[in-house]
Amino acid sequence: MTSVLLLNGPNLGILGEREPEIYGHDTLEDIAGFVADEVAGAGWKVVSVQDDCEGELVRAIHAHRSSTVGAIVNPGALMMAGWSLRDALAAYPAPWIEVHLSNVWAREQFRHESVIAPLASGVVVGLGAFGYRLAARALLHLSG
Repeated sequence: MTSVLLLNGPNLGILGEREPEIYGHDTLEDIAGFVADEVAGAGWKVVSVQDDCEGELVRAIHAHRSSTVGAIVNPGALMMAGWSLRDALAAYPAPWIEVHLSNVWAREQFRHESVIAPLASGVVVGLGAFGYRLAARALLHLSG
């Protein structure tokens, strides 16, 4: 197991174009590169999956549950109602970190609760693309 699963949910495939005043100018490809840079020293690779469909994210978790050392998960809006995503992450045996580019608690009330956060090893919010770097560092620490 020498890979990290980088899982990104709905609408995150258009990062860099989508509301850059909220989500920044970095693309998902940029972010995958940032994570790869962080974990390279440990000899880890990054398996990057983005999908707008919850079922495909669930399939990705199941497909990589025994071949990854951990995961970085930005569920996007599925944080609020992604119950099948939650169940898949509950069965994921390695540590995983939930990440949000924006500070969800400084935004609309409906974004203030994540159904998956209680299962996460940690949560990083509001630090833009740098939050993914911190999540990668956290996985390195937890695997330590």
